[in-house]
Amino acid sequence: MRKLCCAILVALLPISSCKQETPIIAQENLSQFVNPFIGTDGPGNTYPGATTPFGMVQLSPDIGIPGWDRIAGYYYQDTIISGFSHTHLTGTGAGDLYDILVMPSNSKSSKKIKENGFRPYSTFSHDKEMASPGYYTVDLLDYGIKAEMTATKRVGIHRYTFPKDDSTKIHVDLGYALNWDRPTDTYLEVVNDSLIKGYRMSTGWAKDQRIYFSMHFSKPFNSYSIYKDDQEVVSPVKGVDTKIQLDYTMDEGGQLVIKTGLSTAGIDGAEQAVAMETPGFNFDFYKGKAAEVWENELSKIKIISNDVGKKSVFYTMMYQSMLAPTLLSDLDGKYKAANDTIGISKGFDRYDTFSLWDTFRAAHPLYTIIQQEKVPDMVQSMLAHYKETGILPVWSMQGNETNMMIGYHAVPVIVDAYFKGFPFDKELAYKACKASAMVNERQIDVYREKGFIPVDDTHENWSVSKTMEYAYDDWCIAMFAKELGYEKDYKEFLGRSKNWKNLYNEKNSWLQPKGTRGSFITPFVPKEYSTYFCESNAWQYYWFVPQDIEGLIAKTGGKERFGQKLDSMFTYAPQAGDKLPIFSTGMIGQYAHGNEPSHHVAYLYNYLDQPSKTQTLVRQILEEQYANAPNGHCGNEDCGQMSSWYIFGALGFYPVNPAQGVYDLGIPLFEEAEVSVGNGKMLRIVQKNFSEENIFVEYVTLNGETLDRNFITHKEVTAGGELVYVMANDPKKADGKKLKSPERNKIYN
Repeated sequence: MRKLCCAILVALLPISSCKQETPIIAQENLSQFVNPFIGTDGPGNTYPGATTPFGMVQLSPDIGIPGWDRIAGYYYQDTIISGFSHTHLTGTGAGDLYDILVMPSNSKSSKKIKENGFRPYSTFSHDKEMASPGYYTVDLLDYGIKAEMTATKRVGIHRYTFPKDDSTKIHVDLGYALNWDRPTDTYLEVVNDSLIKGYRMSTGWAKDQRIYFSMHFSKPFNSYSIYKDDQEVVSPVKGVDTKIQLDYTMDEGGQLVIKTGLSTAGIDGAEQAVAMETPGFNFDFYKGKAAEVWENELSKIKIISNDVGKKSVFYTMMYQSMLAPTLLSDLDGKYKAANDTIGISKGFDRYDTFSLWDTFRAAHPLYTIIQQEKVPDMVQSMLAHYKETGILPVWSMQGNETNMMIGYHAVPVIVDAYFKGFPFDKELAYKACKASAMVNERQIDVYREKGFIPVDDTHENWSVSKTMEYAYDDWCIAMFAKELGYEKDYKEFLGRSKNWKNLYNEKNSWLQPKGTRGSFITPFVPKEYSTYFCESNAWQYYWFVPQDIEGLIAKTGGKERFGQKLDSMFTYAPQAGDKLPIFSTGMIGQYAHGNEPSHHVAYLYNYLDQPSKTQTLVRQILEEQYANAPNGHCGNEDCGQMSSWYIFGALGFYPVNPAQGVYDLGIPLFEEAEVSVGNGKMLRIVQKNFSEENIFVEYVTLNGETLDRNFITHKEVTAGGELVYVMANDPKKADGKKLKSPERNKIYN
């Protein structure tokens, strides 16, 4: 773990606020607070290795043994390392990638174990391991080798420091596979004594993955042995399972730097990456550049706090919010397209790893505030996917559609970006959104025909969840159609956005699955986890009507009855005999913070004139469901969604409806924060009367004016200024003010 210390970073340029030229909050090195090990234990499924913000390379250690806990390659409770591979997923439940495993060894150890495929490995200790943004290091104890990793956007850079040994080896293993992943075709070629190149084609969760590489060595190797299916052959070699062993003689303290350029389009792209991004072998220089890039990103939000633990969680969540989506295109724009051709991005960087069922809720709205320069590229990447396949991405990675999860949630991301003024082809975007809602896949045809999705015999039918999420996306399309003047489409999709009502059982006040003939399925137990709900139960999905919260309140029986049911959501705890699935984590009653459908629910008390309950729950979640520890995530981090929730929550507002252009007010965690909101502007967030006792918000002012509503708009956030939460210790001072909520069917652009 990183030792935290205070240091003043004098190299940063001052960032101006809207009121003065220099920031109110003193500059400091924010990277010191990032703990990349958060989520590497427990259900977080994160990796600790080296990467850059949204970069193509994720150079991280692999334990080398499969299993759910090692989905990201690494598990904090393990004690061995089998190598360092160049691609990893962050915080997902998907066991894929792990491309191009590199492992050093020498004569000090020759231990083999079946569990990692009899590959070279070494034990390690967390006392001899450290990670920071853009850097990872560990001592391989069995060999006496110090391993260090850093990265640029497209190049992974290793540095190994060796003891004296005449039998030092570098193993490059293309046949290595873990969990869902397996190679389908690999290629290795020795170009000269300092350069090898090749590719690794694989399948797994994403069916057609292509990683080309160019690997450069700072010192020539003495000799090499190259293998196919464990049989020694000559270079070049092509096969499913190929690897190479490079032989070195090392003096005490001798160092070797390895640079590996990646591309999904071809070896030329990988070579170009090395040439343009890493023209030398100065490891410390590239380590410093990576740290500088991360520091600039982290500096977009500055907080005041004496609680180092909370500060570490906050900046680690900022860090983890920028690990996905990941860069897909080469320097010349080429990339492996979703239709299995080679695409070319012109005028934008092509991104992929879009975990949209997760990230449309908070991560993408956060990007519209602190990643404004990247939002157009992300949208254009989704539109490129549409041009390649005819629909927008659902859960895409490495130029593939995995069709994981539900909804057509690229739609709210695109609609939100459009109304917030980001530049892209609006007519193409609308065409893509509509087309994605009109296909005959994933039961969308049945949904269009019946107005709901009935239960059938397929695995993970998820009938209720699909109906509700499709209905929300349809609302987004309706708002887009209205803005562009497509009145017929507006009426059609606005009608579809009400389809959630077709599953509402008036007799028991539940959203309940129906059969093909329209009758409610019985028996029905709301707390049970069934195939009717996507990774959730009826309690957790009841509240997902962000497009019509007033309508849901009315259906429930009015504010009083809705409030009673909402209270029960947080107090009706699972019993000892209840069967809880692996994704049911971070529980507060039936609320499951470890899974995304619950993420907006605590803010619904705002719509009942009971904001004190929102404030209490948000603060509880922030403080109990996140921690500065390896098991500091209560569930999968999910490509930035879990961390983005924390950032919004800690700043004091959250996008309950992610495409409406508004943020519902909560309660800030820190005494003060400054958010760089683009165009040189700064939003200063202040808790007045800040203390441990004052845990309720009496009222909120924006630029000196008291708000008569429980939300702020995106336009107000990005205009900058001062947002002040006046704190009190009495919940009655927070409640009962009849603050206005966002209007139904209105975009606040």
